[in-house]
Amino acid sequence: MIDTNLIKSESEKVSDRLKTKNYELDCSSFFTLESERKEFQTAAEDLQAQRNLLSKDYGLLKKEGKEDASLAKRIEETKNELESCSSKLEEVQANLKTFLLDIPNIPDTSVPNGSGEEENLKVRSFGEPLISGSKDHLDITNLIDTESANLLAGSRFAVLVGKVAKLQRALITFMLDRAEAHGYVEHYLPMVANSKSLTATGQLPKFGDDLFQLTEDFYLIPTAEVPLTNLFRNKIINIDNFPIKMTAHTSCFRSEAGSYGKDTRGLIRQHQFEKVELVQICHPDHSFEALENLTSHAENILQELNLPYQVVELCTGDLGFSAAKTYDLEVWIPSQETFREISSCSNCTDFQSRRAKIRFKENGVTRLAHTLNGSALAAGRALIAVIENNYDQKSIIKVPEALQDYTKFKQIEV
Repeated sequence: MIDTNLIKSESEKVSDRLKTKNYELDCSSFFTLESERKEFQTAAEDLQAQRNLLSKDYGLLKKEGKEDASLAKRIEETKNELESCSSKLEEVQANLKTFLLDIPNIPDTSVPNGSGEEENLKVRSFGEPLISGSKDHLDITNLIDTESANLLAGSRFAVLVGKVAKLQRALITFMLDRAEAHGYVEHYLPMVANSKSLTATGQLPKFGDDLFQLTEDFYLIPTAEVPLTNLFRNKIINIDNFPIKMTAHTSCFRSEAGSYGKDTRGLIRQHQFEKVELVQICHPDHSFEALENLTSHAENILQELNLPYQVVELCTGDLGFSAAKTYDLEVWIPSQETFREISSCSNCTDFQSRRAKIRFKENGVTRLAHTLNGSALAAGRALIAVIENNYDQKSIIKVPEALQDYTKFKQIEV
């Protein structure tokens, strides 16, 4: 949620900046709702004060053994007016909250302007992409079984078997160990989140269709970012504890609403996938430096796996809802002869912390912390990249040296 004081004081500037994110801010509706809120709030406060005075007078008369029917009537009338006014205030406040929850985070001024992904900027790259007309991961090995998964659960699921299952487990453990080496504390988390948690990080209410809903208030998590960030919801953090660095491996669940027909083959776009997440909560003065560090931590994993990749800075029009600035890491997929996103590293500034009330005190003043998150990495896509980039085009998948202590084997025969 963005700061309403910014809309009040710099509405044109905020509106122009949000347009670069392909969002039209209806300032007129905001000021109408804000005016109504003030009106009903002031009226409710006045009526409450009036009721308190009348009740006090009535109480004094009653102590003296006197009854005043007209005063009792005025108290009842004031009570009814207050209830009506309070009801209208609650309605306006709910409408204002709904309005504000729909507004995305404001892009940082350092983010390049652009309408969509074609205007993202390549920042740097690593390794030499392999161009060989390689088979894709499903054709290389029969240890990825999508047919059985379809029988068990439907499309966009997979069963991993034998050494490929162990290879994914090795990737996850390797990623967690590398995160720990960079100072992230590992967590084991629920893979179910309530609506308050999902609202705090920006998935609800706007992206409810992308979630798997279990009950009225509970959902499967789309990313460990949700529970990790919400560990500090409604808390005031000791400034000496910054930066807070957390990691977790979880299964992630996404309905992929609106993506039918795209990446339906193999592990690229699944309803359930494994991911190791990095989350930082830090002082506002240091969040953009933290973003560079967090991105480098995810990059180090790709480098140790010797996987070709590129870092792309997202333009304003391709930024996620909660992000003020984002770097995507894109790994080379030989069968597609293209780079595909494997990690998205974002600084959400105070957008999530305002929703979640994640605060700290500095010089006696309570302030909002900044939150950051990024994948390190999406294990399914990392598995694809490892298989396809290490296939000898004959019958062997070589296991990267960095993973061999984890797998206890050096190759997979296919």
